[in-house]
Amino acid sequence: MKLLSQIRKDMEFNQDLYGLIDVLKAIAISQYRVLEKRIKLFDKFSSALENLFSLINIDKAEHPLLNAGDRKPGVIAVTSDAGLIGGLNAQVMNLALKEVTSNQAKLLVIGERGKIYAKDKGIPFTGFAGINDEARLSQAQQLRDYVLSQELSGKLGALKIIYPYPLSIVSQVVKILQLVPFSKEDMKIALRQPSEKAELILESSASDIAGYLVYLFLGEKFYEIFGLSRLAELSARFVHLENSKTRIEQFNKQLKLQYFRQRHELIDRNMRELFTARLQFK
Repeated sequence: MKLLSQIRKDMEFNQDLYGLIDVLKAIAISQYRVLEKRIKLFDKFSSALENLFSLINIDKAEHPLLNAGDRKPGVIAVTSDAGLIGGLNAQVMNLALKEVTSNQAKLLVIGERGKIYAKDKGIPFTGFAGINDEARLSQAQQLRDYVLSQELSGKLGALKIIYPYPLSIVSQVVKILQLVPFSKEDMKIALRQPSEKAELILESSASDIAGYLVYLFLGEKFYEIFGLSRLAELSARFVHLENSKTRIEQFNKQLKLQYFRQRHELIDRNMRELFTARLQFK
């Protein structure tokens, strides 16, 4: 049984920890709101691509990004370098490793925590630095260029990306998105076939044009996903800190009950000893 002095110290420590967690939670909320306003989903860009794709019959175009063939599939796992996010990284990596083992796919990992997880499981991978808000665009372009070089050289085929998606400040899910082979369904494009009288003059082949449009799409999609992943990270941190506050409150209630019970027992024992001593001197 703990001494009253030790229980009191534990209560004071928990109270200080509670205050620290409350501050960290407020910071997470603030960062989430700021980043939420900065993230752009490029709706106009997607609409522009839709209009361009509507002029090209990509079903007949031959390009590595449009036809994966029998090349080795790949999986991109987007993880966070930050702490205090619960099991979000584990959810992403577990799903990614499931895809890797079931499809004999090549693994690409974004973030140091994901790299450590893959190493512990003994899974070979190609690693990239964790997402940095200031360098997010250049990181998205770097990943896009690497993926494109692998696709064009025949080292990579069908490609999926697995990443955390923020539903709100208090909720996140892990999503899987098929990137390659690209199809009109990926952008939910309803192609408008040109009329028979319309004549479209193409200086490049339809395959090359479609491939370049997909190249632009991948860069935009990686940039968008990186931003959403950072939002999901802050959301997960907020939830984790809120749960930690609840656990500390419950633990402190138990400590208070234990403290007052032992204190009352000590007072009762002292009173009994005092009365016993007084009776002996009568």
